[in-house]
Amino acid sequence: MTQQQTNDNSVSEAGDSQTYRSGFIAVVGRPNVGKSTLINAIIGKQVAIASSRPETTRKAIRGILTLDHAQLVLVDTPGIHKPRTLLGQRLNDVVDESLSEVDVIAFVLPADQEIGPGDRRILARLEEQYARGKHGDESDPQWKIPVIAVITKIDMLDREQLVAKLVEVQQFANFAELVPISAQDGDNIDELRDVLVNATPEGPQMYPEDQISEESPEDTIAEIIRGAFLEELDDELPHSLAVIVDSISYPDDDFNLDEDSAVHVSQPSTGKVTVHVSLYVERNSQKPIIIGHHAEHLVHVKKRLRTPVNRIIGAKSQLDLHVKVAKDWQSNPKQLQRMGF
Repeated sequence: MTQQQTNDNSVSEAGDSQTYRSGFIAVVGRPNVGKSTLINAIIGKQVAIASSRPETTRKAIRGILTLDHAQLVLVDTPGIHKPRTLLGQRLNDVVDESLSEVDVIAFVLPADQEIGPGDRRILARLEEQYARGKHGDESDPQWKIPVIAVITKIDMLDREQLVAKLVEVQQFANFAELVPISAQDGDNIDELRDVLVNATPEGPQMYPEDQISEESPEDTIAEIIRGAFLEELDDELPHSLAVIVDSISYPDDDFNLDEDSAVHVSQPSTGKVTVHVSLYVERNSQKPIIIGHHAEHLVHVKKRLRTPVNRIIGAKSQLDLHVKVAKDWQSNPKQLQRMGF
């Protein structure tokens, strides 16, 4: 090996040790623009429920991507919107809290939709918190942190339309980067990861390498159950459903003597883990919608989620679903607090 090669390797190794990057990235955008789908694509696994129904995300879910040289913590925020209920206001509060201490903002703009009042409302909110100037001045505001435009659903456009969209987004705000992607086709996802890593400041690894979410098993299961019902019910019950995992019951362990260590080792029994779940609606008339004819909706959801829940639990499991009424819970402070909002 030459002296030059030795020096290059030394510089590379020193640089790698000094440039590990980590930080929090808030993914913002209007409701139903694909924020959850985007985060799942970046992480490579499902950490947030993705649905065609608007206002699906109800909490700031943190997805964690760990690479050799960086760790990105992606915060899936509820869509910023004009609230119609107390729940809607609480969701906007979640967004404010999520934006309070982040290192990068990824602003999601779908390629198949024009920039509208909702996008301008989000931009104004970001400018209040992170811009040194005001939007509308002769010079665009300078951001205190990188704000990256992620243009999704580019598979919906031809080349000429995409060029026009990029120009529209460039004129909309002074973004640090414009990254066109298709989460569905996987186009440019690797490039987006690189852009996000480069925008993230130097910092230490914050989570274990194998952790992909901050959510507890109970919260994760509740979210995927709610997502499954949103898809199962189409538009019949878009936002009146809340899901809470009340408890997870494990079968009694069988204890066997380990001959090598001469100590008792817990061996899992052959019984299934039971996940006890409450499904809350706002009116009695909504219960049959959730249950379905001959309980068909409950049966379909249980079958669909058998494998995902088993993976979360780490064992064979069964869902014990109970439909309950919490009258007008979206506008009831006590009920919202009970349900974690």
